Amino acid sequence: MTTWTSDELDRIAGADELEMAPVRGDGTLREPVPIWVVRDGDDLYVRSFRGERGGWWRTARATHVGHVRSGGVDKDVTFAEVPDPGINDRIDTAYRSKYGRVGDAYVGPMVAARATTLRLLPR
Repeated sequence: MTTWTSDELDRIAGADELEMAPVRGDGTLREPVPIWVVRDGDDLYVRSFRGERGGWWRTARATHVGHVRSGGVDKDVTFAEVPDPGINDRIDTAYRSKYGRVGDAYVGPMVAARATTLRLLPR
């Protein structure tokens, strides 16, 4: 299994946004969309601000593969669902810590969107 390097983790986690481009069912990439990304240890996580209605999230969940770009890192990834509530508690904290400065109108929906948490795994 491929893992993130320390440099990649630092660069992506240090960036405000990540450009997300999941692969569609026909093998083409969706147009990249900017989303928030958080780090927990040696893992990176994303959620859909629009919850399960988010187009990029529905595509990512259907195909489980895509491409991300952030902090100068350009990578193909696999999307893994996160069923463990303990991890989601830490992800909630990470979103509040990293993005709390923008206010609860934005952070609140991200924390509420626990069902859309995806772990990014480099390919």
